[in-house]
Amino acid sequence: MSPRDTAPDCVSFLHWCLPLLGLRWRGYRRVRGTVCKRLRRRLRELGLADLGAYRALLERDASEWAQLEAFCRIPISRFYRDRRVFDAIADTILPMLARAAESGRVACWSAGCAAGEEPYSLALIWSFRIQPEFPGVAPSILATDADEGMVERGRRACYARSAVRELPPDWIAAAFDARDELLCLGPRWRSLVAFRVRDIRDDPPPGRFDLILCRNAAFTYFSPAWQARTEAALFGCLRPGGFLVVGIHEKLPDKEPWLAHMPIYRKPA
Repeated sequence: MSPRDTAPDCVSFLHWCLPLLGLRWRGYRRVRGTVCKRLRRRLRELGLADLGAYRALLERDASEWAQLEAFCRIPISRFYRDRRVFDAIADTILPMLARAAESGRVACWSAGCAAGEEPYSLALIWSFRIQPEFPGVAPSILATDADEGMVERGRRACYARSAVRELPPDWIAAAFDARDELLCLGPRWRSLVAFRVRDIRDDPPPGRFDLILCRNAAFTYFSPAWQARTEAALFGCLRPGGFLVVGIHEKLPDKEPWLAHMPIYRKPA
């Protein structure tokens, strides 16, 4: 991380702009270098001398705020990120939901899906772990992200080898094809996931879900007020008895986890 990207002027700028975006500084301390690099690049594009000039631009041009908000998105993900969480989903949660699926379908939503690593992890779990035991039940997996570029990458479903390193080797061999330096997921698994461009702060998607994953985004970067609104909206989207999974270092202060020491919460049945 360059000293220039953690300079006091950038830190001061973030302290000013993040609350206005409904975000919080605490979530950005570790990733501030990434955001500051993006801001420096934007200054060069606009021909501005410094962040003071950029702030002045923001104060007179409301349209620039959308660009600033995009700079503050941190789409870090990989398949099976935080293995013990996905093991709990595979070993306990999805079998429970499949067993109780009266309609023959388990509805899942990956909110803030980045480039699709998380929803495709669910698709792979279903294919290799759940379907053999529950052949009459099918998953419905919705993947949403505010970043249109991330959503397009998810639809293409081609990844660096480092993104799949947590997956079992036999899953990688069966589900991915090598293309140049990338591994591309096969159509059988891509077809299980529907991608949509949607900001989690917008109105929630229609329908009710059995499982929602909202990890390492809203409950890290959003302001406390937006976290509370997001939590209420997500629980409103869950069916009774449904599960909400947040990031391994995130927690909902007003609720007790369903599993001890795991970021998994359940809506009362």
